[in-house]
Amino acid sequence: MRYRIRNQRPLGRTVGSTDMLAPPRPVSSVRAAPPPGPTSDLTEVEDATLARALIERHPQAPRVAWARFSPLVRRIVRRSLGPASDTEDAVQDVFVCLFEKAHTLRDPAALKAFIVAITVRTVRYQVRRRRVRAWVGLGDTGELPDIRVVESNTESRQALLHFYRILDRVGSKDRAAFVLRFIDGMEVADVASALETSVPTARRRFTRAYRRVALLAGRDPFLAEYLASLRGGEKP
Repeated sequence: MRYRIRNQRPLGRTVGSTDMLAPPRPVSSVRAAPPPGPTSDLTEVEDATLARALIERHPQAPRVAWARFSPLVRRIVRRSLGPASDTEDAVQDVFVCLFEKAHTLRDPAALKAFIVAITVRTVRYQVRRRRVRAWVGLGDTGELPDIRVVESNTESRQALLHFYRILDRVGSKDRAAFVLRFIDGMEVADVASALETSVPTARRRFTRAYRRVALLAGRDPFLAEYLASLRGGEKP
């Protein structure tokens, strides 16, 4: 006696289906490449790769970002805030913000500009905070900043103190533009990017700040030589 087994099909397959003969596709053809693993070395990678590692919370990324960008951040903070500043606290604030906000970076290749923009916002906050402290009679102390043409003599130190007192009378946005353009030597486009504004607006800001600083410094004999050295005596 013969028995007919009806509707017998291979498990997980459909009779006549072409996928029974097709080889399995490699995972790499259907999935994006994974982010760097915990053991990956990020010290020599490009900024874009480091930015992606920060976004993916790679354990090595914060240390590499600090080593690569903290000198830049520290220089901008010192040149922006002058003697009466706590530079290291401000630098740490910048990196705390970077690690918290890295996921908002749309263009990983713009990591440096992103960090400079955070630094500028941090500096502007510190400037406003300083003014509030001045209004209520509180003061700050600190070391002299490491900026151009500063010499270790009494006259230069005095001129520097006078210079930052004048800079304290400039609005925070104009002040940031002035420092980035004339003290840090950034290109106009980079200043605009750091201030998150257009090139014409950035130019108006540092030009306005330059004129105000020039007007006030022209009345102070300590500052004449220093101001002329900012751009070799040229006007913006």
